[in-house]
Amino acid sequence: MAGSKAAVEEIEVAGHTVRLSSPDRVIFPQRGFTKADVFHYYLSVGEGIMRALRDRPTTLQRFPEGIEGEAFFQKRVPARGVPPWVTTAEISFPSGRKAAELCPADLAHVAWAAQMGTVVFHPWPVRAADVDRPDELRIDLDPQPGTDFTHAVTAAGELRGLLGELGVTGWPKTSGGRGLHVYLRIQPRWTFVEVRRATIALARELERRRPELVTTAWWKEERGSRVFVDFNQMARDRTIACAYSLRANGRATVSTPVDWDELTEVDPDDFHLGSVPARFAERGDPHAGIDDAPWDITPLLEWAERDAAAGQGDMPYPPEYPKMPGEPKRVQPSKDRDRTR
Repeated sequence: MAGSKAAVEEIEVAGHTVRLSSPDRVIFPQRGFTKADVFHYYLSVGEGIMRALRDRPTTLQRFPEGIEGEAFFQKRVPARGVPPWVTTAEISFPSGRKAAELCPADLAHVAWAAQMGTVVFHPWPVRAADVDRPDELRIDLDPQPGTDFTHAVTAAGELRGLLGELGVTGWPKTSGGRGLHVYLRIQPRWTFVEVRRATIALARELERRRPELVTTAWWKEERGSRVFVDFNQMARDRTIACAYSLRANGRATVSTPVDWDELTEVDPDDFHLGSVPARFAERGDPHAGIDDAPWDITPLLEWAERDAAAGQGDMPYPPEYPKMPGEPKRVQPSKDRDRTR
């Protein structure tokens, strides 16, 4: 993709005029991809990324000078200098503070964010209609040292079978790195705390079936060479790069939806800024049906109650979170003086 030589362009997107300034600025030096390339990439996968972002409060990971320059996460849309058509949604952080985050209503919002130097889009698992009740349960399969993408694929296959037993469809995508994400569209009836509990219960069941492959251990010293199911990705204010988002690495990879049947054959590095637009144009979006049948997570909550009765209660939250009711001690096991040895 070649960048434009014009200093400023004005481009019509979803009925709005979006400025593209400094189109030749290099964003991915190793690949030579420019700001214009990033901007037009997002337009090329517009239907797919809007399926992932529409009406979701979204944190922007911005790299105004390129991925080798200074970066920051923008969680608040500024009060000035923003087009009048930009929509926001107010969200609450674990601290109780609030912020008005970008809430894409159409593709122009994505284009505007790209103009502002956004490379990675991190949507919340909620919609603007109810920002306290997730409609997306996200399963993050994170290979630990000694494992790689192939191990995550094997774990995902086990997860697919488990989800089939529950009668729910999982929607896989590459992370853009070594891991995999599997999304469930759920009914927006439960709080973050409840959906996180459901995710822990699902992860524990997966771990029971393949303990040599999968772990739910929060502390790294206990994980071993296994695939960690990062249940804390369902904690409030934890987000994951969305489907079709670029990742900020030298390869300019893309977090790419895939079909289950192709999962064992793909290489995540094959999906990048230069290749995904053609794949999308040829094959469409493997996640096209993700919104069709929101699922009732009651079976997972019943598993959570079963586990609690057996002595497996809550798991630690990330360190920056306030202490949560029922949460165990946040002490690394090797440093816990009260731990039975």
